[in-house]
Amino acid sequence: MKPEGTASPLTAREKSLLYDAEQAMVQSCMARKGFQVWKVPENPVPEDRSFPYVVDDVAWAQRHGYGSDVRRRIDQVRRTDPNRRYLQSLPPHRRTQAVDAYSGRTRGLEVRLPTGAIAGRSTDGCLAETEGQLYGGLGKWFRAKAVTNSLASIRRANVFADSQFRESTRQWAACMRQHGHRYTAPSQARAAFAFDKAKGQEEEVRTAVDEARCAHSSGLSATAQRLDARYDKRLRKQYRAAVDSRLQLEWAALPRARAILSGH
Repeated sequence: MKPEGTASPLTAREKSLLYDAEQAMVQSCMARKGFQVWKVPENPVPEDRSFPYVVDDVAWAQRHGYGSDVRRRIDQVRRTDPNRRYLQSLPPHRRTQAVDAYSGRTRGLEVRLPTGAIAGRSTDGCLAETEGQLYGGLGKWFRAKAVTNSLASIRRANVFADSQFRESTRQWAACMRQHGHRYTAPSQARAAFAFDKAKGQEEEVRTAVDEARCAHSSGLSATAQRLDARYDKRLRKQYRAAVDSRLQLEWAALPRARAILSGH
């Protein structure tokens, strides 16, 4: 367990350890209730990438454009998910029982998020049982997780509203016009290929590559990264209690996760 007062994030390997333990615990819980659950891969489509501000990886854009091929792969994974197939194979009443066993039925916890919205979750079901046991208390874990998970949307909204980001976006748009594209923001380019099925893969890749190159030459990529880090730091400071609480709960959960996965 990490000493009190520190806020060092877990490594990717440590996060995967917690993920694997959660999956194993849910499987065991559902089996006790008479249902099957298959482990969901943590990264079922490794090539999936998130570009919240602008596509700025030229090599990725050359392979995937705006990711239409990746989305098709994700859809395929969902269609072939053994858990989904299993639920569909059950009679309606058993399907309802399986969902209730997994997710629970009673909304016993609520927390107001920094966005102002109210998040709630069930206190029964295998998910609640797993998180409560692994993280040493469902209430504390849910509050810390819900608040910290909401910070990403706030951070991104702050970046989009920042005058430096807007100015860099104008410079990016000017660069795109030089390549024959009339988009005023990266979101417009992405939406054009998401909703216009007449546009082909070749045009998608060419446009995405131009976007990525303009993201660097215009300074938009660097500006977005700098502002994202700035607002992330501010939000972590503002909501330090929730951030530190989540980290402490995760660190404390690691020994339990190792014991679960080793069979002890």
